[in-house]
Amino acid sequence: MPKRVLLIGGNFSPEPTGIGKYNGEMINWLVENGYQCTVITSYPYYPQWEVQKPYDRHKRWYTKEVSHGGNLKVYRCPQYVPAQPTGKKRMLLDLSFSMSAFFKLLQLIPGKKHDLVITVAPSFQLGLLAVLYKKLRGAQFLYHIQDLQIEAARDLQMIRSDKLINMLFGVERYILKRADVVSSISDGMMQRIGQKIPGRVQFFPNWVDTSLFFPVDDKAALKQEYGFQPTDKVILYSGAIGEKQGLEAILHTAKAMRNRPDLKFVVCGSGPYKSKLEAMAAQLELSNVIFYPIQPFEKFNRFLNMADVHLVIQKAGASDLVMPSKLSTILAVGGLALVTANPGSGLHALVDKYQMGILVNAEDQQALNEGVALAVSGESAGITGNARAYAAEHLAISGVMGRFEEIVVNRNQQLC
Repeated sequence: MPKRVLLIGGNFSPEPTGIGKYNGEMINWLVENGYQCTVITSYPYYPQWEVQKPYDRHKRWYTKEVSHGGNLKVYRCPQYVPAQPTGKKRMLLDLSFSMSAFFKLLQLIPGKKHDLVITVAPSFQLGLLAVLYKKLRGAQFLYHIQDLQIEAARDLQMIRSDKLINMLFGVERYILKRADVVSSISDGMMQRIGQKIPGRVQFFPNWVDTSLFFPVDDKAALKQEYGFQPTDKVILYSGAIGEKQGLEAILHTAKAMRNRPDLKFVVCGSGPYKSKLEAMAAQLELSNVIFYPIQPFEKFNRFLNMADVHLVIQKAGASDLVMPSKLSTILAVGGLALVTANPGSGLHALVDKYQMGILVNAEDQQALNEGVALAVSGESAGITGNARAYAAEHLAISGVMGRFEEIVVNRNQQLC
């Protein structure tokens, strides 16, 4: 009989980026490899911070989707989605989904037992729902941490109450102690989690489909396809556009390099901060900055290959708290990544170890300017080859999910 898996997570397919993308691909892989999967999730809203069509018609109540011959059931739950997310509004979003997911879980508990229940943080408190299911039905519990949400909220000053932060850490410790397997996506995050709980934290990195994302040689033709000259140097940021990344630094670099008409700075994506960036670029009269919407999936490989430099921008406090999901795709296409990360952080150590990107200090405008100048100079030979080799060896979805089966499923009493 196929193994049965229950995923509880606030983000899921068809969200094109971030945690929703990885949750969707993970469940799709499991279903295609003989598992019966159930998902409790919300309606797709990220990175636009608005429930997308046609899901918006039902966003105030529960819906059920069945596919893959009945082997995948997706229950979508209503939640509050702020158009302009702040620290407090994100907490309300998390709380609203946790409550609606709790009522859906209560409906599923009496049904056929799931062998494994997975929650993906953020939102960290969803682990409480998995603990409940484990206690009532005896399932194994995998707690997978994509972001260290509480530390990020504290260090980025999204939550400033020490009392509230300590309470949240207490809830997190309760969840961690009751999980059968705890996993995360980077060495730095695993080390931080390991300081909170005894036992080994498993490594499950964010993967990439290396058959869909790969290097394309004719960069000049790709640039013309997107309206640039073959001689232009395209510096691309592609991903969610929020305040925590410090993306205004891109505009300041563009301003500092206006004497280089061949340099084109492209900001591609969606998010609550995009309109502010566009207004700032207009105020600074930056004709060398171009904003693009999210690109269709079927064209995304060509779009990424068009760029000469890929910007991975983060604030200093985030380098060990989050692992930018965009980096795995950049590596897969053999892109030249310019990464803001300080020495001592997990992200810096990873990129430096495999020599697969240019590193500059986070929140250092001069360092970013100099990094862009170095990247477009052509003096970074070998980095792009290292990037593709790392993706092929360490980030292919078949390898990551095969290891998932070996460590989580087979170790946990051979679920059946």
